[in-house]
Amino acid sequence: MKGLFRENAGEAIVGLLVVVLAGLFILFAWKHTGGGSYAGGYKVNALFPNASGVSVGTDVRVSGLKVGSVTGQKLDPQSFQVSVTLALDPSVKLPADSSASITSEGLLGSTFVSLTPGGSETLLKSGDTITDTQGAMDLMALIGQFINKPAAPTEGAADKAP
Repeated sequence: MKGLFRENAGEAIVGLLVVVLAGLFILFAWKHTGGGSYAGGYKVNALFPNASGVSVGTDVRVSGLKVGSVTGQKLDPQSFQVSVTLALDPSVKLPADSSASITSEGLLGSTFVSLTPGGSETLLKSGDTITDTQGAMDLMALIGQFINKPAAPTEGAADKAP
Protein backbone atom coordinates (compact mmCIF):
# COMPACT_ATOMS: atom_id res chain seq x y z
CA MET A 1 0.00 0.00 0.00
CA LYS A 2 2.88 2.41 0.84
CA GLY A 3 4.49 1.68 -2.49
CA LEU A 4 1.26 2.50 -4.31
CA PHE A 5 0.96 5.87 -2.52
CA ARG A 6 4.59 6.76 -3.26
CA GLU A 7 4.11 6.04 -6.95
CA ASN A 8 0.92 8.17 -7.15
CA ALA A 9 1.64 10.89 -4.56
CA GLY A 10 1.23 13.72 -7.07
CA GLU A 11 -2.15 12.43 -8.23
CA ALA A 12 -3.31 11.97 -4.63
CA ILE A 13 -2.36 15.53 -3.73
CA VAL A 14 -4.13 16.94 -6.80
CA GLY A 15 -7.24 14.88 -5.95
CA LEU A 16 -7.21 16.16 -2.37
CA LEU A 17 -6.86 19.73 -3.64
CA VAL A 18 -9.86 19.27 -5.96
CA VAL A 19 -11.99 17.94 -3.09
CA VAL A 20 -11.01 20.88 -0.82
CA LEU A 21 -11.78 23.43 -3.57
CA ALA A 22 -15.15 21.78 -4.24
CA GLY A 23 -15.96 22.03 -0.53
CA LEU A 24 -15.05 25.72 -0.48
CA PHE A 25 -17.21 26.33 -3.54
CA ILE A 26 -20.18 24.60 -1.92
CA LEU A 27 -19.72 26.66 1.25
CA PHE A 28 -19.54 29.88 -0.80
CA ALA A 29 -22.68 28.97 -2.74
CA TRP A 30 -24.54 28.01 0.46
CA LYS A 31 -23.79 31.35 2.11
CA HIS A 32 -24.65 33.47 -0.94
CA THR A 33 -27.95 31.82 -1.86
CA GLY A 34 -29.71 32.18 1.46
CA GLY A 35 -28.91 28.68 2.71
CA GLY A 36 -26.59 29.99 5.37
CA SER A 37 -28.48 32.82 7.00
CA TYR A 38 -26.61 35.38 9.02
CA ALA A 39 -25.09 33.87 12.16
CA GLY A 40 -26.87 35.34 15.15
CA GLY A 41 -29.17 37.21 12.78
CA TYR A 42 -32.87 37.58 13.22
CA LYS A 43 -35.72 36.53 10.97
CA VAL A 44 -38.78 38.63 10.26
CA ASN A 45 -41.74 38.02 7.96
CA ALA A 46 -43.29 40.39 5.44
CA LEU A 47 -46.71 39.97 3.81
CA PHE A 48 -46.79 40.95 0.12
CA PRO A 49 -49.83 40.98 -2.22
CA ASN A 50 -47.53 40.05 -5.13
CA ALA A 51 -44.03 38.58 -4.75
CA SER A 52 -43.13 38.09 -8.42
CA GLY A 53 -39.39 37.83 -8.96
CA VAL A 54 -38.58 37.05 -5.31
CA SER A 55 -37.12 33.67 -4.43
CA VAL A 56 -34.94 32.13 -1.75
CA GLY A 57 -31.60 33.94 -1.82
CA THR A 58 -32.97 37.27 -3.07
CA ASP A 59 -31.16 40.24 -1.50
CA VAL A 60 -32.73 42.37 1.24
CA ARG A 61 -31.41 45.93 1.15
CA VAL A 62 -31.63 49.11 3.18
CA SER A 63 -30.64 52.25 1.23
CA GLY A 64 -29.11 50.03 -1.46
CA LEU A 65 -26.84 48.12 0.93
CA LYS A 66 -27.37 44.37 1.37
CA VAL A 67 -28.40 43.61 4.96
CA GLY A 68 -29.92 40.17 4.54
CA SER A 69 -31.57 37.69 2.23
CA VAL A 70 -34.86 35.91 1.65
CA THR A 71 -34.84 32.49 3.32
CA GLY A 72 -38.37 31.31 2.62
CA GLN A 73 -41.77 32.12 1.19
CA LYS A 74 -45.22 30.62 1.46
CA LEU A 75 -48.83 31.53 0.79
CA ASP A 76 -50.71 32.76 3.86
CA PRO A 77 -53.97 30.74 3.82
CA GLN A 78 -55.98 33.44 5.62
CA SER A 79 -55.06 36.56 3.65
CA PHE A 80 -53.87 34.88 0.41
CA GLN A 81 -50.79 37.06 0.52
CA VAL A 82 -47.23 35.80 0.21
CA SER A 83 -45.42 35.52 3.53
CA VAL A 84 -41.72 36.11 2.85
CA THR A 85 -39.16 35.26 5.55
CA LEU A 86 -36.21 37.64 5.70
CA ALA A 87 -32.94 36.85 7.50
CA LEU A 88 -31.38 40.14 8.58
CA ASP A 89 -27.88 41.01 9.74
CA PRO A 90 -27.85 41.28 13.57
CA SER A 91 -25.95 44.57 13.42
CA VAL A 92 -28.85 46.23 11.56
CA LYS A 93 -31.54 47.31 14.03
CA LEU A 94 -34.71 48.41 12.23
CA PRO A 95 -37.71 50.18 13.80
CA ALA A 96 -40.89 48.11 14.17
CA ASP A 97 -42.84 50.38 11.81
CA SER A 98 -40.43 49.83 8.90
CA SER A 99 -41.89 49.13 5.47
CA ALA A 100 -40.87 46.67 2.76
CA SER A 101 -41.23 46.82 -1.00
CA ILE A 102 -40.23 44.63 -3.90
CA THR A 103 -38.27 46.60 -6.46
CA SER A 104 -35.66 46.10 -9.15
CA GLU A 105 -32.37 47.68 -10.10
CA GLY A 106 -33.77 48.92 -13.39
CA LEU A 107 -35.76 47.78 -16.37
CA LEU A 108 -33.70 44.62 -16.79
CA GLY A 109 -32.08 44.50 -13.33
CA SER A 110 -32.49 41.91 -10.63
CA THR A 111 -35.30 42.03 -8.10
CA PHE A 112 -34.69 42.67 -4.40
CA VAL A 113 -36.61 43.47 -1.22
CA SER A 114 -36.07 47.05 -0.09
CA LEU A 115 -36.63 47.94 3.56
CA THR A 116 -37.38 51.53 4.54
CA PRO A 117 -36.81 52.28 8.23
CA GLY A 118 -39.67 53.88 10.13
CA GLY A 119 -39.52 56.24 13.09
CA SER A 120 -40.63 54.03 15.97
CA GLU A 121 -38.55 53.66 19.11
CA THR A 122 -39.46 49.95 19.23
CA LEU A 123 -37.17 47.72 17.17
CA LEU A 124 -38.03 44.70 15.02
CA LYS A 125 -37.19 41.43 16.69
CA SER A 126 -37.06 37.86 15.48
CA GLY A 127 -40.51 36.57 14.54
CA ASP A 128 -42.12 39.98 13.93
CA THR A 129 -44.14 40.67 10.78
CA ILE A 130 -43.87 43.70 8.51
CA THR A 131 -47.36 44.56 7.26
CA ASP A 132 -46.63 47.87 5.53
CA THR A 133 -45.54 46.41 2.18
CA GLN A 134 -45.70 47.09 -1.52
CA GLY A 135 -45.68 44.13 -3.89
CA ALA A 136 -43.93 43.77 -7.21
CA MET A 137 -45.17 45.76 -10.18
CA ASP A 138 -46.33 43.67 -13.13
CA LEU A 139 -44.34 45.31 -15.92
CA MET A 140 -45.95 43.28 -18.71
CA ALA A 141 -49.45 44.31 -17.58
CA LEU A 142 -48.41 47.98 -17.54
CA ILE A 143 -46.95 47.71 -21.04
CA GLY A 144 -50.10 45.91 -22.23
CA GLN A 145 -52.33 48.69 -20.85
CA PHE A 146 -50.22 51.32 -22.58
CA ILE A 147 -50.24 49.50 -25.94
CA ASN A 148 -53.94 48.59 -25.84
CA LYS A 149 -55.35 51.89 -24.57
CA PRO A 150 -57.83 53.47 -26.99
CA ALA A 151 -56.70 56.47 -28.95
CA ALA A 152 -57.95 59.80 -27.61
CA PRO A 153 -60.32 61.57 -29.98
CA THR A 154 -59.00 64.72 -31.62
CA GLU A 155 -60.73 68.06 -31.07
CA GLY A 156 -62.30 68.39 -34.50
CA ALA A 157 -63.31 64.71 -34.80
CA ALA A 158 -66.70 65.19 -33.09
CA ASP A 159 -67.62 68.08 -35.39
CA LYS A 160 -66.85 66.14 -38.59
CA ALA A 161 -68.88 63.05 -37.69
CA PRO A 162 -72.03 62.67 -39.87
